[in-house]
Amino acid sequence: MATEAGFDPRPHASRTGRPVPELDSGLVERWRSDRAELVDLLTVVRERLGGVAAFRLGPNPTVLVTDPRAVQHVLALHPDRYVKRSHRARLLIGDGVLAATGEAWKSQRRLLQSQFTGTGMRRYEQRITDAARVTAERWAGYARTGQPLDVGREMRSFALDTIWRSLTGHSLDAATEHELNSVATVVAALPTLPADTGDARDAVAADLARIDAVAHHAIEAARGGEAGPDGPGLLHILLGAAAERPEYTDRLIRDELITLLVAGHETTATTLTWLYLLLDRHPAAREQALAAGAPGSAERRRAVQALVHETLRLYPSAWILPRYATEADTLAGYAVEAGSDVVVSPYLTHRDPELWPDPEDFDPRRFTAPDGRPTHPGSYLPFGIGPRACLGLQFALRESTVLLEHLLPAHTPTFHSVPTKAAYSITVRPDGPTPATLTSR
Repeated sequence: MATEAGFDPRPHASRTGRPVPELDSGLVERWRSDRAELVDLLTVVRERLGGVAAFRLGPNPTVLVTDPRAVQHVLALHPDRYVKRSHRARLLIGDGVLAATGEAWKSQRRLLQSQFTGTGMRRYEQRITDAARVTAERWAGYARTGQPLDVGREMRSFALDTIWRSLTGHSLDAATEHELNSVATVVAALPTLPADTGDARDAVAADLARIDAVAHHAIEAARGGEAGPDGPGLLHILLGAAAERPEYTDRLIRDELITLLVAGHETTATTLTWLYLLLDRHPAAREQALAAGAPGSAERRRAVQALVHETLRLYPSAWILPRYATEADTLAGYAVEAGSDVVVSPYLTHRDPELWPDPEDFDPRRFTAPDGRPTHPGSYLPFGIGPRACLGLQFALRESTVLLEHLLPAHTPTFHSVPTKAAYSITVRPDGPTPATLTSR
């Protein structure tokens, strides 16, 4: 039997190392009684015990990994020992590439990889720019009339339009956008859904039905030879694969389509929303980015990208990355037993004061100044690292940068209210609306 990366599940000889330090059970019980967020417990674990530490929510310990060398060991150097068993969004994305394992995952990833690097990315440049222009024109209208807007909703609309154009070759129409709002509804509901898969599916059945209807219509339109004004998209690549590879059934094509929709807009929209909330508190960062160079210059682009990177440092696309130890291992000098649950937390690694001075401060200069950031690859991983790193890294950075190059010089949002806390789901998102009005610069 083979699973992710082809590991052999038969037991291996135990490896040597010190026992992983474990959080006192009394502190775990205090966390339970306070009904605090998981991130609060993980923060205590890291602060008290360091970058490789354990805690128990059940009979077996879970190992928290935040030390950069240990992060690299788990995700990049030994992904065959630390595998992904399931995905929290599986009821939504099915067997799409984010949830797939083993040989299926390898095959699906190979098909999509070329679409998000080099020549493949150039195919989507104009689609990204067109979506940014639509948003910029809409914002110009808001500024002209004084009509309020919700910044988070605007960022979701842009990111969804961008990925829809890339998938289908069509711009996003209002009716499709309305139906696809169900994606955000399901993603937000995931942490509170029942543990039983059937009960969880029943709880969001109406939203899943709307999502499936949109996917079915898009697949049938593409199969019928309908290409959008921008030409064929990623969906046509999937249908082309189905002609040669029997595993690409209608169900798998649906799962990949929804996976790309979720991964291609939810994280980008959340990042851009956080960025605008951060710029509201740190307006000098916007001015510094715009003053870095002329419009369209490489200098300004680097400065705008630094805004995005610093936002991703504070609010990484995936705040925790669960793994499962398939064999005993020695991790940063500690003995990890086979069968252990392991949690890598980019969120906590990015806020480690030993790696990032004043880690709670928003300071984009970390990504422009020499020696402004730690160089170890395990220190900064907003999209993960290693073979399961996010396929859409370059796509997400490109679309975020293009949109900001359109919006930052033109308008400044004034927020009527801002969320007072974050919600920790698949992403770390602002827990509330972001109403604002726009002032033209």
